[in-house]
Amino acid sequence: MAGSWRGRDPLLVLPIVLSGCLFAISIAKEEATKLGTVIGIDLSWVAFSNSERLIGEAAKNQAAVNAERTIFDVKRLIGRKFDDKKVQKDMKLVPYKIVNKDGKPYIQETAEAFLGKKIKDAVVTVPAYFNDAQRQATKDAGIIAGPNVARIINEPTAAAIAYGLDKKGVLSTNGDTHLGGEDFDRRIMEYFIKLIKKKHGKDISKDNRVLGKLRREAERAKRALSSQHQVRVEIESLFDGIDFSEPLTRARFEELNNDLFRKTMGPVKKAMEDAGLEKRQIDEIVLVGGSPRIPKVQQLLKDYFDGKEPKKGVNPDEAFAYGAAVQGGILSGEGGDETKDILLLDVAPLTLGIETVGGVMAKLIPRNTVIPTKKSQIFSTYQDQQTIVSIQGTPQIEVTFEVDANGILDVKAEDKGTGKITITNDKGRLSQDEIERMVREAEEFSEEDKKVKEKIDARNSLETYVYNMKNQISDKDKLADKHESDEEEKVETAVKEALEWLDDNQNADEEDFEEKLKEFEAVCNPIITAVYQRSGGSAGGASTSEEEDDSHDEL
Repeated sequence: MAGSWRGRDPLLVLPIVLSGCLFAISIAKEEATKLGTVIGIDLSWVAFSNSERLIGEAAKNQAAVNAERTIFDVKRLIGRKFDDKKVQKDMKLVPYKIVNKDGKPYIQETAEAFLGKKIKDAVVTVPAYFNDAQRQATKDAGIIAGPNVARIINEPTAAAIAYGLDKKGVLSTNGDTHLGGEDFDRRIMEYFIKLIKKKHGKDISKDNRVLGKLRREAERAKRALSSQHQVRVEIESLFDGIDFSEPLTRARFEELNNDLFRKTMGPVKKAMEDAGLEKRQIDEIVLVGGSPRIPKVQQLLKDYFDGKEPKKGVNPDEAFAYGAAVQGGILSGEGGDETKDILLLDVAPLTLGIETVGGVMAKLIPRNTVIPTKKSQIFSTYQDQQTIVSIQGTPQIEVTFEVDANGILDVKAEDKGTGKITITNDKGRLSQDEIERMVREAEEFSEEDKKVKEKIDARNSLETYVYNMKNQISDKDKLADKHESDEEEKVETAVKEALEWLDDNQNADEEDFEEKLKEFEAVCNPIITAVYQRSGGSAGGASTSEEEDDSHDEL
């Protein structure tokens, strides 16, 4: 927000952005003149059906029919306890169930396929205001997913690196992890829910299937209103066979979200105060992510900074990942001249300290202290045999707070008299055993997914070959006028039987599809060979299974 960095170019790494979208960026040495190469952008949606796991756009597309098993917006939940007020509030707003109880590395595989190399490390960006527990939960999730999380950096820091802001370090950081695009979508949804109830007397607020359809169109409308003044929200057969069609103007959208838009300025003002800066001292305003595309948000920022225009040059949706890729180059030591002068100085987002007598907090590390950092202080117990620190008398206890470069806190304490004391700081995180169990499960699921893919490929090979034969036998430019009537009958019968078998065996095993393909080829290949021999051509022009595999690969 209000911050500045030193920075420029890149390397090879897998940056992961914990946001509305997931980004994978590769920046190769030979492309040092470019900012980077986008490997892929995928939505932060995951869905589970009875037969497979879906990720990104594929998961979002089926949300309306599988609402309770489609997960999204987990950034609001990660690292929080079940009884957290914000978790309890979010439970009422999402269709999936959040339970009170003390997977598959897709992005990693996408990057590996693009690079042709094994990905071992990842740089993950998180909202600047993520606390210690949220950062540790993010790191644990990375371990379970596959790559080692080499570094966690704040999103504003990564974005500033992407824009090449050549400054000294982060002066302050602020934010609100419960304010963003999803909140704007919900306001649109609430507006249409009330409108439907008024016009049709139907309350759709509890129908997850209907809400899934409405959520998708609400987001589409929000995006469209960044460039248009009016959009029509149309959903065929939204409920009870009724088609929904209503206009939404930019003015109405801004009215619905006016308080939220103004709320976005709170962290900006606070960051300015913490940094001790005046508006005139700000050289550049950097916008990143999806929501800053909203004209009203841009206008509020422009007004606050006395007419200064926001900087535009990097795709806002990719800025975090560009910066993370640069950081990956630094950590790998392979960034070369492009990264040798970059000094990434991030800060702690929250004040850290110890509760003392009367509930007063003794601050050890103030908010916006440059990290990594370490601070120690001497404390004594208030009374003999107190429950929190069970040591008699008035011992001298040295408490040490250490925040690493990821923003994760480690606490140690030592009785200066005996040299003994132990502090357990589990942050409500997963135990090592739980993490190892989840890693094993992720590996098992990966094998399952591999088998599912192989089964789908086998089915596609059979289906493609069957339809290709069906088309060739009836196409005058191919085989229609060159085969005997009995040959045509044999092929048509084989095609019919194969298609019927496919309809009746949707979930057959890979081996079954392969066996059926061999049976079909045994009928068709001799006929195709005979036809080409009679016409003086080469049987090589026939559609062999190998060619079908190639055709499938192209598809």
